[in-house]
Amino acid sequence: MQDQYRTVAREGVHETEINRSRFLCSLAPAATEEEAQAFVARVRAQHPTATHNCFAYVVGADAAVQKASDDGEPGGTAGVPMLQMLLRREVRYTAAVVTRYYGGVKLGAGGLIRAYGGVVGEALDALGTVVRTRFRIVLVTVDHQRAGKVENDLRATGRDVRQVTYADEVTIEVGLPDAEVDAFRAWLADATAGTAVLELGGEAYGDAL
Repeated sequence: MQDQYRTVAREGVHETEINRSRFLCSLAPAATEEEAQAFVARVRAQHPTATHNCFAYVVGADAAVQKASDDGEPGGTAGVPMLQMLLRREVRYTAAVVTRYYGGVKLGAGGLIRAYGGVVGEALDALGTVVRTRFRIVLVTVDHQRAGKVENDLRATGRDVRQVTYADEVTIEVGLPDAEVDAFRAWLADATAGTAVLELGGEAYGDAL
């Protein structure tokens, strides 16, 4: 499993004009292939009169799912260069749709490849990317008397406090890099005089610190 991956920072659109053709690259984060497909369908619905709505998406920190479509452009001149740009920039969990409104000037195969791949690269630059790092979910259970100080100390030291649940005792969900779990366990024992219970949960991705 990958320790980190890069993805587009936010959903957005970047437009450029090449030889009178308008190229609009829509990018969005996509946690699953279903989300990627839904985004492609949504963009297509927004541009029903476009000449082409080509797409590419990569899902999985290890790029396990890769799909591309030329949507009527000559084979290999649109979806594949879009996909290659996402992979070259090491972008994951991202869907890209390039909408083309034909302007009357043919670009040729080489021109199309440069246009479709290039507008994806420009869109990534314009919207920005973020790195997500793999975390271990740690559940800390502590009594009410100590919970406030523990939570404050966690936030003050920049820990990823994901959720706090109040019941008979207080459960604080924290995201930690695997390498820091042992040190965190020792800190927690010292901070709570050994009264807190630490339980390791699953894994998730979060913003890199």
